[in-house]
Formats: sequence, structure tokens, C-alpha cells
Amino acid sequence: MPAREPLAAKISRRAVLRGAGVTVGLPWLESLQAAAAPAYPKRFAALFMGCGVNEDHWSAEGSGESMKLSKTLSPLEPLKKKINVLHGLYIKPATGQGIHPAQTGALLSGAAIQRGPILRAGTTIDQMIASRIGQDTAQPSMVLACEQPLTGYHETNFSMAYSSHISWESAESPVPSEVYPSLAFDNLFENRGLLRNSSILDRVRASAETFGRKVSAADKTKIDEYLTSVREVEKRVERMRIDKHRADESAKGTNKPAIAMDRPANGLPEDLREHARLMCDIVALGFQTDRTRVATLLISNDLSAQIYPFLQVREGHHSASHYNLSDGYERISRFHVSQLAYLASKLDAMPEGEGTVLDNSCLLFLSNLWSGRKHDNTRLPVVMAGGLGGSLQTGRVLDYLGAGEESRKMCSLYLSIMDRMGIKLDRFGDAETRLEKL
Repeated sequence: MPAREPLAAKISRRAVLRGAGVTVGLPWLESLQAAAAPAYPKRFAALFMGCGVNEDHWSAEGSGESMKLSKTLSPLEPLKKKINVLHGLYIKPATGQGIHPAQTGALLSGAAIQRGPILRAGTTIDQMIASRIGQDTAQPSMVLACEQPLTGYHETNFSMAYSSHISWESAESPVPSEVYPSLAFDNLFENRGLLRNSSILDRVRASAETFGRKVSAADKTKIDEYLTSVREVEKRVERMRIDKHRADESAKGTNKPAIAMDRPANGLPEDLREHARLMCDIVALGFQTDRTRVATLLISNDLSAQIYPFLQVREGHHSASHYNLSDGYERISRFHVSQLAYLASKLDAMPEGEGTVLDNSCLLFLSNLWSGRKHDNTRLPVVMAGGLGGSLQTGRVLDYLGAGEESRKMCSLYLSIMDRMGIKLDRFGDAETRLEKL
């Protein structure tokens, strides 16, 4: 009698559920691990806050569990062992060129940007990564925002496009950002036409039932919990889809599209907390389902007009940043850091092998300025979360402020991140060397 084939040999280790026009990657399952240990995918995401932070409350010292975090960084307290706080990094081409757009357009590329009507920046780290690994997923990268891009020109004669796009496919082409959660979700799962009216779970139900009969009871429970989490996000997106439809209907017969209206008339969530959390949930879902491995999320533009009534701040974001040492602006800064903490915690709650999805990811949080009142970008606030499959040591505070100009380049950090994702470049932006101590 022939030997019985191991269960893991019958099931692909990169298991997916298939349905009408969609595939959904499954989380890590014990039933699949009898075969050789799989190489878990590495993911990258960047989260952006415009106009800098309250520098009086942005600090960290120590390491691991004993790391001491300042007030603004306090949302990351449960994640201290899985973050790195970096001090003193900067982008030299973005200094001395004028305020705001000139300080933002090269944030993820390190390129020298151009004044006038012709855009010229550089390919950003997220798009460089997507160009090398994007073919392995349904969506090469996800580019999201919680605020509509700005138009026109700044007084410094730089296009406002530099202030509201952090992802650039090429020197001439910023990647359009999606501000509507429903459209971001639909793009991720290829919901087109009538498919928007059917749940993803309904579309993959037969595949899920078939797969569930082949795995252990524990893994069957894990699949059910996983699909429930997908459905919870989907239901919230459905409400957003209804709001967007109403906005589009209201805009008919007017001289401007719905997006040009104010919240919530434009179909976006009135409360930024709801908007940002849902966008983070969509990024997390994209990573968990392996629909994408690269994402950027612009929470607030440079020159942002976001308002924060829930933080008891009367001024808009940009105006408040001119008083960035105020208690109100500290609350704005802490709110943005809490979005990083939220996304990182969600990924850290997703088991993957002996670790979590966060352990196989790199989340990068940064702003274009250190001090809004001084428009100072000679150093930038930077936090990283995740270990990129064990290739990145975490739980540290790394200070480069006194290391000299050549040793504190953001683009050296970008080269180091790409190295760990298997992308080897001789140069990126203004850097040819990797970041020391990382």
C-alpha cells in the first residue's frame, strides 16, 4: 500500500481562496507547515504627516522594554520592542530651496525637484520596491490619502503637487492617491460593475468551504475568524460607498465634482479618525490577504487644511503648525503617531509562521518638517515599526544628529530598507552608502 501523502503536500503553502474575479490569500496555517518552511513575503508601507511635530515632546531613549517614549510617541508604548526611533536624518536636496513644496516633493526619493509648470522629482522608495516585487501581487502598490491633493502653485513657484503627493512613479509622474475608502477597497479586490454589489466572502465561499475540509479544526477556526475580519471591513466600506453615491448624485447639475465639496457632503467621513482608521484597515487587509505588499498613506498634506475638533484644536493643521510647541499641536502630532500604532498593532495581531505580519514588514512614519514654526527640515521625525523577516533589528533609538552630513541621509536608510527586501541599488536619491548602525 503506498504511503499516505502528507496533508501539506496536497495544499499549496501560499494558499488562496478563489472566486468570481478575485483571489484572496489566506493567513499562516499550521496545517501547511509539514513541508519546507515558506519564505514569508516582506511588505513596506510609509505613513506621512505634514508640517512637522511638536519637537518638545518628540524623544526616546533606551531600548526594548526599557525604552522611554515621550508624550507624542506614547501610543507606541505596547510596541517598544518592535520599533526603531531615528533622530537626525534629513534630505539635503530638500533644504534651502524654500518652504513647504520644496521640503516635501523629494521626501521619499531624495531627488532635486524643479520649479515652474513642469513637474520633476524622482521615483520614490515605495514605487521602486513595487517595480521589483509588485508582479507577485494583484496590486503592485496602494497609494492612499485622507486629504484631496492641492492644486496650483506655492509662492516659491513650486507646484502644490509636491506638497500633496509622496509617491512618484517617475520624475514626471506622481501616483494618483485614492481618498475614498470604498474605491480603495474596490481597487484592492477588483470590484467592478455588479461585483460591487456582492460580498467578497460570497464570491470565495465555495473555495473556503472546500479548503476548510482539508485543514485541521484549529485552522478552520482561524480561517473563519479571518473571513469575519474581512467582512467587518467590507461592511464599513459599504456604508462609505453609499455616502459617496449620495455625494455624486448631489453633485449632478452643479459646476463642481463631489470631491470639491466639504466633508461630509463630498462623501468622505466627516471625522478624520474614522477615515484614517479605515484606510489603515484597508492597508492591513491588503497585506494580510497578500493582494499588495507596498502601500503609502498620506494622513495629512503638507499645507494641510485638516481640522481636529475632536482634539479641541480650532485652527486648521497648517495654521496650527506655526505654533507647533502648543499643546494643541502636540495632540495633532500624537494623533498621527496613533495611526502608526494602530496599523502596526493590527499587523502584529496577525500570526505568520513563528512571528506576525508586522515582523515581516517595515512601516515607516515620517514628516517633511521637524519644526513648523521655523519651517526647519534639517532633521526629520522618523519612526520605523517591524523587522522585515528578522533582517532589521528593532527596539532601538538611533541618533545620527551629530554624525555628519554624509552619515545621516534619509536615502541611506532607503537603500538599507531595499537591501533587506532583496533590491540592491548602487545609488538612490542623494545617497550611495547604507545607513550605519541600522
